[in-house]
Amino acid sequence: MSEKPRRFSLVAGEASGDLLAGLMLDGLQARWPTMQAVGIGGPRMLSRGFESWWPQEKLAVSGYVEVLRHYAEIAGIRRQLRARLLRESPDIFIGVDAPDFNLDLEAGLRERGIKTAHFVCPSIWAWRPERVHKVRAAADHVLCIFPFEPALLAQHGIAATYVGHPLAKVIPMAPDRAAARTALGLDPEAEVVAILPGSRRSELRQLAPLFFDAAALMLKSRPGLCFICPVLPSLRQEMEQLLKASPMAGRVNLLDGQSHAALAACDVTLIASGTATLEAALFKRPMVISYRVNSLTWRLVMQRKQLQPWVGLPNILSREFVVPEILQDAATPEALAEATLGWLASPEKVHALQQRFCAMHAELLRDTPTLCADAIQKVLEG
Repeated sequence: MSEKPRRFSLVAGEASGDLLAGLMLDGLQARWPTMQAVGIGGPRMLSRGFESWWPQEKLAVSGYVEVLRHYAEIAGIRRQLRARLLRESPDIFIGVDAPDFNLDLEAGLRERGIKTAHFVCPSIWAWRPERVHKVRAAADHVLCIFPFEPALLAQHGIAATYVGHPLAKVIPMAPDRAAARTALGLDPEAEVVAILPGSRRSELRQLAPLFFDAAALMLKSRPGLCFICPVLPSLRQEMEQLLKASPMAGRVNLLDGQSHAALAACDVTLIASGTATLEAALFKRPMVISYRVNSLTWRLVMQRKQLQPWVGLPNILSREFVVPEILQDAATPEALAEATLGWLASPEKVHALQQRFCAMHAELLRDTPTLCADAIQKVLEG
């Protein structure tokens, strides 16, 4: 009699989690070819045969105030998902990032005897350190994407494995700028600025108008600049409306997704804080990191609970400000434009930054799919 196929459940709540989970699925499918995977995921997961019970976009909400507006719907999804998983009893539940959604779900499933793992250690080293207690209650094992995290978790009695950062495997050590520009139809000699205002609707509303205003000032200073802006297909209509209402209407090339192509092609990027900043670093691109949230969210979270002086991942990993961070009230169009143009005027600083990013890339590069499968197998057998 053939062995019953392994059944895994995953929840990835946003685009960055979809990328991480997609690579994990590669490792799980190589280890268990007949496996089934269900839950909530995005296009990369779906392309690997994943069955998503709700659209991933339902969970892609950021900030205290923004989450409150969607709380009833999100809480309802979590209740229904928990009930279904308890009925179907997968071999393991793996929450991929999205800790505010996944940790409580994991804890409830674990109490009922379902094994759990959490992929991406919550940033307890950056802010909200009290969440370490939730992690300990929620996860049988944590898959860490930064090398310093397992030792930190071990201090709190949490089993963890460093699996490398999946993006370091996806992004080439030496990106081909010329090929990316050809693929996007860009002038090979142009100075290209990539505008990345985030992958959530709430981020677009806060940051896209600001970034477009900054781009207008850059264009006034350097009329030959070319601007590209990748946007998720599900958000394209809203981005088109925001662009139309801005002084950059008709001057920004909106791309359907293709954020990696945009980063490979550009000379510099104006970018929202988040995983995309690490992608930019792995593409060895200079950047200006910015972020704005609802003022109440800023006071409750960022100002009161931030443990480090940096918010951008390249700076956190470097332990210093290797790229500018211009946040909240300081994030004016003038400040963003000046900082972004500063990189174009300083090729020697760009070269030094690229050397640092190459070293960072090498440190994060591991066989992530296999290491994930190894760790999950230990949990299943343990």
